[in-house]
Amino acid sequence: MRLAFGTDEITELTQSLCAWLTERGHHVAVVADGDAWPDAGRRVAEAVADGSAERGVVCCWTGTGVSIAANKVVGVRAALCTDAATAAGARRWNDANVLAFGLRLSTLTVVEEMVEAFLGTEADPDETAEIAKLG
Repeated sequence: MRLAFGTDEITELTQSLCAWLTERGHHVAVVADGDAWPDAGRRVAEAVADGSAERGVVCCWTGTGVSIAANKVVGVRAALCTDAATAAGARRWNDANVLAFGLRLSTLTVVEEMVEAFLGTEADPDETAEIAKLG
């Protein structure tokens, strides 16, 4: 899968995540690497919105800022998640196309589980009408 990745802080976790995704056969385009959180969120969202990435993954200290910034881009549904079940639900019921997470409380194991659930879950077609209400 083609993924856009962005972070406002380069850490061992962000570097390990990108390597892990690449090892699993994903094409990871790092569109923001240590940029300010509004820029990181926007750049990932723009890559998803313009079709250069199928989905996006973005992070900052809490994950809140990048998710707000990403959601300002038309066509993007960014979900701030803390675990795999929430990430799967965001895909299934909300057709989220950008996963946001906070660096503060995340471990590589938890992030791998979230990303795996996010990338491995399809949107529920029965939710199409509800998602259309978002505009």
